Amino acid sequence: MLKRFANQDVAKAVANIVWLGLERLTQIGVAIAISGMLARYLGPDVFGKWQYANTLLLVLAPITWVCGAEILVPTIVHRPPAQLGTVLGSAFVLRLSVSAAALLITWAGIAAGVTDPLVGAMLAGLAVTMLFREPFVGVINSWLQSMTYSKPQLLTSMTTALIKAALVYVLVRAAAAPARFSWLWAAESAAIGMVLMLYYIHRNGGKLGWHVDRSLFRHFATAGTVFWIGLICMYLFLKLDRLMLERAISFADLGRYSAAQQINENWIALALMLAQTIAPAFVYRVQDIAQLRRNMWRLTLMAAALMIAGAFVLDLLAHVIITGVFGPNFEAAIDIFRWAVWLSVPAGVEAIGNLVVLKYQAKFVLLSKWLFALAVAFVVNLLLIPRIGSYGALAGLAAGYLAAASVNLYYIRYKLRS
Repeated sequence: MLKRFANQDVAKAVANIVWLGLERLTQIGVAIAISGMLARYLGPDVFGKWQYANTLLLVLAPITWVCGAEILVPTIVHRPPAQLGTVLGSAFVLRLSVSAAALLITWAGIAAGVTDPLVGAMLAGLAVTMLFREPFVGVINSWLQSMTYSKPQLLTSMTTALIKAALVYVLVRAAAAPARFSWLWAAESAAIGMVLMLYYIHRNGGKLGWHVDRSLFRHFATAGTVFWIGLICMYLFLKLDRLMLERAISFADLGRYSAAQQINENWIALALMLAQTIAPAFVYRVQDIAQLRRNMWRLTLMAAALMIAGAFVLDLLAHVIITGVFGPNFEAAIDIFRWAVWLSVPAGVEAIGNLVVLKYQAKFVLLSKWLFALAVAFVVNLLLIPRIGSYGALAGLAAGYLAAASVNLYYIRYKLRS
């Protein structure tokens, strides 16, 4: 063990994982604290509109994920250091172009009145994050990942998250208009982007040195398209429940449903973080098929056991958690939360199974899986939301997760057969 940690690459990877864990836990804690403050201040109806604006952003944001890290990081690693400026510059211009187009289309839709006026006012500020997240933060973060050194980005992200939480508290105390809060998210993304850009310039001898290469630009625009579309489908599936509920229930009820899902999604995020942490050692680096198959069954059972135990505890503490975080006006979310936490079981199992799909870069499997999950969830939502409201949306999510997990299982049995 000491010899392993004496290896510089392993030590860097372990340190990176520690920082990743700290950043995720900080983000989860800040997200819950901010949601609690806003829910108590805005009330269920306006909080529902705030959550719906965030849902729209999370559906739109994947459009800007062109040339993802799975394409950019290997390109940085395999190209000579002298070409770093060309690689990063080409990716930056591509992402900035797509992000600017997405922002302008979003603003045009808001101006045309396709959303509730207050939802549109909130989304107008939130959408600005698209202009900074992928072009600035995403490109620099890919460069840092190529060196297995994400500490600067993670430390900046943690710091700005804590500052944002403090500013939310200040605006709540000042009784600010609801739409003004969204600009804090825009300012946060701009601050992270600028800090990381300055860090890169400092590490690069005081100059940026980015250039655009047309052939590389075209390569980035087309490579990874299947993965990109698959990720868009995945995020659309994850937010489909709120998109369809908005048409069937009031914003107040949507706010209570979203409050329950806010806590639950942060719990599920821990399962995803666990999967990302253990993937390199137990999946990605394992070449022996028999050993990989054993690892996958053990990891799946471990994830299921962990999610069941966590869901059981959260179910018992539902009243304390919901009223403690969101206040007494959200008591109607307690029963929804008790059902929602059990979604973590199929979500955790799906996250583990997805590791094999990522290991073998099975892009068409990834796309097919989330298209299937999206279609199943849409049909279930269409049938059940008019009849049982929010519980129909939970049933749609459960059916979608099970559909995605079944595709993973089929692929694992095919790929890892003896």
